[in-house]
Amino acid sequence: MAGADEIHITPGMQRYIDRNNAYLERRSTYIRDVVKKWKFDTIAVHGLYSVEDALDDYQGSIIEPVFMSSSQAYRDSDEMECALAYLIPTWCYSRIANPSTYFYEWALALMEGYGFDGETSCCSTSSGMAAIMTAVQPFLVHTEQHVHEPRNFLATAQCYGGTFQQFSIRLMEERGIECRWIEDPTDIDAWASRIDKNTRFLYGELPSNPAQGFFDIKAVADLAHSHNLPLICDNTVGTPALLRPLCHGADIVIESATKSLTTSGFGVAGAVISRNNITTTIDNPQMKENFAAYVKYLPNRDIGPNLHPMQAILTLNDMRTLRSKMDMLSRNTMKVAKFLEGHPAVESAEYLGLPSHPLHELASRYMWLVDAEYDELYGKPVNRYGHLMSFCVKGDVQNTRDVFDGLQRIWRATDLGRIKSVVTIPAISTHQQQGEEGRKLANIPPNLIRLCVGGEHPDDTIADLDQALNRVASSTKVSMAGAAK
Repeated sequence: MAGADEIHITPGMQRYIDRNNAYLERRSTYIRDVVKKWKFDTIAVHGLYSVEDALDDYQGSIIEPVFMSSSQAYRDSDEMECALAYLIPTWCYSRIANPSTYFYEWALALMEGYGFDGETSCCSTSSGMAAIMTAVQPFLVHTEQHVHEPRNFLATAQCYGGTFQQFSIRLMEERGIECRWIEDPTDIDAWASRIDKNTRFLYGELPSNPAQGFFDIKAVADLAHSHNLPLICDNTVGTPALLRPLCHGADIVIESATKSLTTSGFGVAGAVISRNNITTTIDNPQMKENFAAYVKYLPNRDIGPNLHPMQAILTLNDMRTLRSKMDMLSRNTMKVAKFLEGHPAVESAEYLGLPSHPLHELASRYMWLVDAEYDELYGKPVNRYGHLMSFCVKGDVQNTRDVFDGLQRIWRATDLGRIKSVVTIPAISTHQQQGEEGRKLANIPPNLIRLCVGGEHPDDTIADLDQALNRVASSTKVSMAGAAK
């Protein structure tokens, strides 16, 4: 990242620079001429780890090796100086980079960029929350032109509780940076009316956790770009198997890779994926040209939200079958959602795949199973809506707790995106800290149960839900009968 004008380039250093430039050119050619022509599943399985890489550097290992070493050694002072000036690729220290995290980053950059004409890059992080911080902080710096003016950004109110806390407490309360919440992100005028000269970016989560919020990505991206602002999208629930915001105009995507990207539940990971040449009012050429590389090698070098190499490989290994997993989980969830929609003890079922959902038509324009048209099973484009849904139980809050407590095979936990079905009550868990007013803003009532449908046979998941709901329905009937007497 340091420019050649900041350092004296010796002949010995130039030799390393030339050699590594040739390597980067070969890699770019390989991506352009080979990898970009692969289907999504092939990219998910291989990423940029090739047979040649394995045979030349890694003793023929079919699976990407885990580099547990904290640092890299150099041949001489020339190579070290080039590396620490970021004039050549390096993993000088695992807080900054590591071969194992490279494998993970390359694969995810290609998956989120699948179908996108431009180049994409990825910066791995230790969690999804670290990914959000990594994505937004560079736009909230003081600039010379506006050093004393208040900074603000726009964000969808329907978002994960941790996101709400980071924006409301860590940025608004502690740093005085205003988050302007958008209650109805489908209203483009609501976005437009909140932008002013001090706005730094637009941020949206879709589908949102847990309220199934959605918005027109292209329309919001076009609006952002008309003000020279970037659009940042949280794609944790959709994953690149169903939704790729970069293809619709978004500048940056964040992923809590802990969730849908993996499903195994083996640890925590995050990622920031960007297209090259993002739109922003911040006068920082390096950041504009390659945002993910910039935050990886500069801000995150100093802040330190790095991903452990072992976790990078565990996550990467889970990502290889992403398309087929998201297809299966989506189909399971659709069947469960239809059941819940018709159950007498359920007040409402919220799932974007249900035709009754008010955002179904909008979501159907964006959420497609990647490469379904090449799939022997389908042979045409098909909509898929993910594994996250929610439902509201009829009656008082105690009914909701009784249904929740009555489940026998579905796991009660705050996690989501697991291969095992998981439920939580957001009002008392993931969104508890944002308070009643914040939950109203995000449309999260106290009787809402968030359900992430897993890989079990959907009939068994339905049976568990049915027996728990029927307990409440039966007790309610008994109570009503007694009151009538």
